[in-house]
Amino acid sequence: MSMTRIIAGTAGSLTLAVPRSGTRPTSDRVREAIFSALESRDAIDGAVVLDLYAGSGALGLESASRGAVEVVLVERAKPAAEVCRRNADAVTRAIGRGAARIRVVPRAVAAYLETAPAGVDLAFIDPPYDLDEGALGRDLELLAPLLNADAVVVVERSSRSPEPTWPSGIEPERRRDYGETTLWWATTEDQPARPSQPE
Repeated sequence: MSMTRIIAGTAGSLTLAVPRSGTRPTSDRVREAIFSALESRDAIDGAVVLDLYAGSGALGLESASRGAVEVVLVERAKPAAEVCRRNADAVTRAIGRGAARIRVVPRAVAAYLETAPAGVDLAFIDPPYDLDEGALGRDLELLAPLLNADAVVVVERSSRSPEPTWPSGIEPERRRDYGETTLWWATTEDQPARPSQPE
């Protein structure tokens, strides 16, 4: 089984297992770019994090190492979900006291989002490159009402994929290309203030 690692934080340098097949781990270079940008905007410490299409769980677990308080790893494939569990246990042991609450949800992403609680500060969406764009759009639509104000959404796609279809509630910020990989960054759209109710 191939390996990757936690880059920094309390569990920095910890080795993580990667599923044998069916996933495409985010490269260390791209993860370093993601987490450098997130830390510069103070988006991790104390955050509630969703890692959708989690694979090995590396993105969510990196967040746990860097101070997230809750991490949910959503992975439908049973072998990958089992790898997520083992990696989550290893990260929890490495962090020790004060470790993030880490949950592994072995369900399809859309099915999870349909019943998930609101209160998400940071969401990673790293689906298989062959995921239908309509399915990705549906995931984003289901995610939007779960996001807190100023939440951050990072979508990882092939550089040949079109821009995701952003639903109301999620505002795209920028695109960054790393070889064959493209990161789309977005945040919570400002909602118009509700008119005050008469007394």
